[in-house]
Amino acid sequence: MKMKFLKKYMMVEVVGLSIVLGNGLLQAPASTSDFQGPRYSKDRLEAEAEFEPIFNGKDLTGWEYDPVYWSVKDGAIVGEITPETVLKNNTFIIWKGGEVGDFELKLDYWISEVGNSGIQYRSDRFTEVPYALRGYQADIDAANRYTGQNYEERKRTTLAYRGQKTEISAQPDGTDVRGYVERNAWKGLHVTEELGDREAMGNLIKKGEWNSIHLIIKGNVMQHYVNGTLMSEVHDEDEKNRMLSGLLGMQVHVGPPMMVKFKDIQLKKL
Repeated sequence: MKMKFLKKYMMVEVVGLSIVLGNGLLQAPASTSDFQGPRYSKDRLEAEAEFEPIFNGKDLTGWEYDPVYWSVKDGAIVGEITPETVLKNNTFIIWKGGEVGDFELKLDYWISEVGNSGIQYRSDRFTEVPYALRGYQADIDAANRYTGQNYEERKRTTLAYRGQKTEISAQPDGTDVRGYVERNAWKGLHVTEELGDREAMGNLIKKGEWNSIHLIIKGNVMQHYVNGTLMSEVHDEDEKNRMLSGLLGMQVHVGPPMMVKFKDIQLKKL
């Protein structure tokens, strides 16, 4: 009798669960196959748990910015230039969490059909201009000409184009920084490996859609991933000019009216 009762009870429980699921009142746990794309891995929950959000999705608490150009809309940080607010200098929204050395950063971004932006890191303040930073940048642009490259704002300029792994050397003694720049690139840029075809890699970046960026910055090595693909890698051997820690922020670049959005901004200090 006990066995019959248990069997009957278990069948009722299973049927009951099926009914609940069928009515949409309960959802079965998601498997790892339900999470696809560059933001997810096989060990998704464990990996993501090590990251902490630095944007609350509601307001700009914890950030320093010019309210003319920065706001929050639909859970994203929005940088915008309008015909009435044309910029004279690049402007940045700066994370107030202090300087960051070795870290990983993950975020999603969207940019309008026209525009230029970037993620600034290991930077210091350029005090001659309000809300300005100087230092490494993971470049972003609407045309995907520069997205993924490593560009040093107000300093050594291009350190790696998309598709390049580079080693950076210092300028000769007696030469200032700006004197060692040619065609908007650092003369001490040495390509050590081609990571792929620049145009083909650019086609992996979706115009007019959300894309994911993952920065891995450790020691003097800086890796920029877009949508899961390594777009550039810099080994900075320039002890005169390199920065091993600094401020973090995002950019709105001078130019015509445009908009850029950032969301799901997560940081892991190494």
